[in-house]
Amino acid sequence: MNLFVFGLGYSAHQFLNLHRERFKEIGGTVRSLEKARAIEAEGLQAYVFDGAGYDPRIRDQIARADAILVSVPPSGETDPVLEHFSQAIASAPNLRWVGYLSTVGVYGNADGGWVDETTPPNPATTRSRQRIAAEREWLALGESAPFSVQIFRLAGIYGPGRNALVKVADGTAKRIVKPGQVFNRIHTADIAQVLMASMERPSRNAIYNVADDEPGPPQDVIAYAAELLGRAPPPEVPFEDADQTPMARAFYADNKRVRNARIKTELGVALRYPTYREGLRALFESGDGIVAVP
Repeated sequence: MNLFVFGLGYSAHQFLNLHRERFKEIGGTVRSLEKARAIEAEGLQAYVFDGAGYDPRIRDQIARADAILVSVPPSGETDPVLEHFSQAIASAPNLRWVGYLSTVGVYGNADGGWVDETTPPNPATTRSRQRIAAEREWLALGESAPFSVQIFRLAGIYGPGRNALVKVADGTAKRIVKPGQVFNRIHTADIAQVLMASMERPSRNAIYNVADDEPGPPQDVIAYAAELLGRAPPPEVPFEDADQTPMARAFYADNKRVRNARIKTELGVALRYPTYREGLRALFESGDGIVAVP
């Protein structure tokens, strides 16, 4: 199987770390020549696509692909991949699977209630509204195409090098408390197995929530990471008093619990890390967050 990835970023890299041997050829896009050289040093084919200009060889790679993974976010009101490559993708002769990485942010705020894939999207931010618009464009492409399009709505992503352990260890962790606030999370290894399971049994225009089993308060995650590291957790800070960027504060506007039953019943996925506790413990045991304390 030949795989082409639009956006060889963190999640895509973690997917390839686990499933690289499943593919005959792998190529993907990055935003600069410097990043392309770094990717090629890993033995992958890399092509520059910055959302506007692109390497013309990308079209040849699309024509060779059996599967395309899209992790490039919208740019303003447009999806840059569809803007430049929709016709090439629609006419790709070997293509049977397209996966688009989206976000559970498209559901908006549910005041702590449960949402699933049948819940009507109600995006509260511009970024989330752009995401749902992009989802709909990809699904529309899939309606008349011979290949299957899948939408993966990801919860808060964590994994090697990017997790609460690292933040506690480097002193950047904040234990912000907003009463009643919960988030779902998802380990990159579980994202990877969901994507692979979907490639093995593609379903036309399917939407999947990719989230863990236990939505929980963010301050509890930080406290658990500190416990694993044997360090005192940072003090609790009321949400109203927290020094946050506008983007960070916007995350707290959405309060919901995300059901993940569909990835289990339709794709047969058993989460390796059903809660943040299993995920953080595994990362701790692999050495994440263990640094010399000044």
